Amino acid sequence: MSFRLARGLTSSVVGAAVIAACTGESTTPTSTPPPSIKASGLAPNPYNVLSVTVGVHVRNADSVSVQILDGSDPGAGELVTPSIPAPGDFAAIPVLGLRPEHQYSFRPIAHGAGGITIGDSVTFTTGALPSDLPEFTVSGSDPSPGYVVFAAGNYGLVIDNAGRVVWYRAFPDGPGLNFMPAGGHYAARPMTPSTSDLDPWVELDPMGNLTRTFGCALNLLPRFHDYIRDPDGGYWVMCDDTRIMDLTSDGGQAAALVTGTVVQHISASGGLLFQWSPFDHFAISDLDPADRGGPIVNWTHGNALALDTDGNLLVSFRSLNEITKLSTSTGAVIWRLGGRANQFTFEGTAAPAFVGQHGLRITGPGTLLLIDNRGEVTGSRVERYQLDEATRSARQVGAFNSMPSVVGLLGGSVQQLANGRVLASLGSGRRVEEYDASGAVVWHLTGSVGYVFRATRIMSLYDPTVGPAR
Repeated sequence: MSFRLARGLTSSVVGAAVIAACTGESTTPTSTPPPSIKASGLAPNPYNVLSVTVGVHVRNADSVSVQILDGSDPGAGELVTPSIPAPGDFAAIPVLGLRPEHQYSFRPIAHGAGGITIGDSVTFTTGALPSDLPEFTVSGSDPSPGYVVFAAGNYGLVIDNAGRVVWYRAFPDGPGLNFMPAGGHYAARPMTPSTSDLDPWVELDPMGNLTRTFGCALNLLPRFHDYIRDPDGGYWVMCDDTRIMDLTSDGGQAAALVTGTVVQHISASGGLLFQWSPFDHFAISDLDPADRGGPIVNWTHGNALALDTDGNLLVSFRSLNEITKLSTSTGAVIWRLGGRANQFTFEGTAAPAFVGQHGLRITGPGTLLLIDNRGEVTGSRVERYQLDEATRSARQVGAFNSMPSVVGLLGGSVQQLANGRVLASLGSGRRVEEYDASGAVVWHLTGSVGYVFRATRIMSLYDPTVGPAR
């Protein structure tokens, strides 16, 4: 990255009253010299015309932020980016969420024990959006604050509540349906032309820079559906294991290609910490007979992971219509919910309780949230269940329906928001909606939405994360 530097800028120390009013920093006289700004400049982002990086050389500064003024809209007011530490007297500050083809002025702000110093401005005009970038319209007047992250076309992107694209990153062959925030990064598992790299996951920083590539151990193929990032960079991931099996005794073929979902926990350095395989715990007969008669058998189709409050792991297996709880210490199956091997009594709903489910999330002790994909009467919808693991009982305690109803057989996601709200994608049903606690739609994408496998709300472009609740 190269910066257009404007050296020898004259720095001005902001008046003490203004500093106190705007930042809350102490204005008590001190012998510590104030920060100084020696040079500043900017570098356009090659991935995204809606962002730039402002580089600042400083002295006596702990951190640097950037004041943003929109020259194309003087009435828009000013914004200030989060502060970035300045080790070695230099900081590179991302500026995100700009508008296309707008002129901006950026003024560096150096923060230190001796006060705050504001530098002279650097001007920049953003470029035009890519011609193939999708456009969106929205309706609803009461969305939760923040932005919504999802994949569309060849892009991983973020929109605001007005439907405006505020961040994007193109992938040559698309991000692979699932584009999601995780631990301050964005993650995707794009398809790649190479046949030897097993289509690994990638992580990107908020500027769209590739920060790492990762996948499954033991040469297994990573599934794009979900992963969990540990705070230290380790991760839980689902992998495809395909074996040739004789299924003639189970109504299938003598040399069927059977794919099961393996779950792995891998350290930040790439070491395999844990592995669980359905070939060691499940039976082919757990799959509906109609789905095990062909030459290729999609046996389990894992599509979501969730760490429970007790540290064990829940996995959603779409082909089995089942949610399974696994011990993360022994690998044992603790229980099975739904499907042909169900171990629970369902209360408040007719069996089968859910079919082809997606987007499993844990929202509290014993509380599950998911998309029931194949509702025969109600269509695909959000459902909430309360489990009593001791008595093996499950009660449906809530359901949110899209109106008019739609059946999305593939994909979908749910996210618990504040005040009982839920953000949901209905996958191939081509709807993304937010519901309030009563189930009323308060915001949704309209028009040609497309197939949105997962939609996730974040609060900040500078820290794309959703916290431990995912």
